[in-house]
Amino acid sequence: MSTTQTLATAEAIRSLRVSRRRRETIISLILVALLLVVAAVTLSTGAYRISPDAVLPTLFGNGATADSFAIFQLRLPRLTIGVLAGIAFAVSGALFQSLLGNPLASPDIMGITGGASVAAVFATLILGLSGALVSIWAFAGAMVIATAISLLSRDQQSTGYRFVLTGVGFAFMCTGALGYLLTRAEAREAQAALVWTVGSIANVRWPDIAVFAVALLVLIPAVAVSVRRIRVLQLGHEMASGLGVRVTRARIIMLILAVSLAACATAAVGPIAFVALCSAPIARRLVATGSLALVPTALVGALIILTSDLIAQNAFANATVPIGIVTGAVGAPYLLWLLATAHKGQSS
Repeated sequence: MSTTQTLATAEAIRSLRVSRRRRETIISLILVALLLVVAAVTLSTGAYRISPDAVLPTLFGNGATADSFAIFQLRLPRLTIGVLAGIAFAVSGALFQSLLGNPLASPDIMGITGGASVAAVFATLILGLSGALVSIWAFAGAMVIATAISLLSRDQQSTGYRFVLTGVGFAFMCTGALGYLLTRAEAREAQAALVWTVGSIANVRWPDIAVFAVALLVLIPAVAVSVRRIRVLQLGHEMASGLGVRVTRARIIMLILAVSLAACATAAVGPIAFVALCSAPIARRLVATGSLALVPTALVGALIILTSDLIAQNAFANATVPIGIVTGAVGAPYLLWLLATAHKGQSS
């Protein structure tokens, strides 16, 4: 290849990268605008309604006493934990799907959030624990299941399908364990533990949010630093090794980051279904570059949780349902569509 052809190829690649970054930036700004709109509606609606014009002054400390109480004590904590959980679940799902090369690879499908739920319900019903101790048990439960899946699916030619199928098996085991624990509980105890089976962002406290935020401040930058390795790993084992990447070590680090994000989110809000599964594919379709788009993915995850919470609070007359029920109702048809699409792809 001549020098002129080499320069032309380099210029074409540079132009393609600039175009991708520009489109990703535009999509991200649109998603941020949608998030701000949904956040404003969330802060102003509820049993006690606040005028939209009063939301911004109240946030800056110039609102009425009743408005300040409703926003700072009731709605802003819920909004904040929803955004953080959406980011954590979405990025975790994107990492799993990219590393394993499987659109079904997400922590809820593979039983990782199920392990957190079993541990949390065990701590609540059997050990009688509450508060932060339950969250610690939930985090440990997710880690135990992820470690077991990694050990059982490890071989010389480890594939994403083997990892996912092993995880699905653990998900069924966790469902059975949850059912057994709930049948042993009294009605009041079972109702409290039910939150850990579907997920909820209600009744959160600022200290719990602060702990979750600190964990994300460590994990998200670590993911951002590792993005280049993820993209190289997507090229395949041999290509990645040829480019100087220690494949096994890089995969283990990525899996630890993905599991940690899912475990932290589940420990904070419970296993909110399908957010990790849906966010990355939606973001990739919006960006339309076929590449890993972590920023749009995180924003889509936050938008899914805030919108679902808004529906959960206002769409059902005289009743507020846990957010996990809404995401499950939306995510289940998406999973069926995903399975149907995959079947057609294999048949063609």
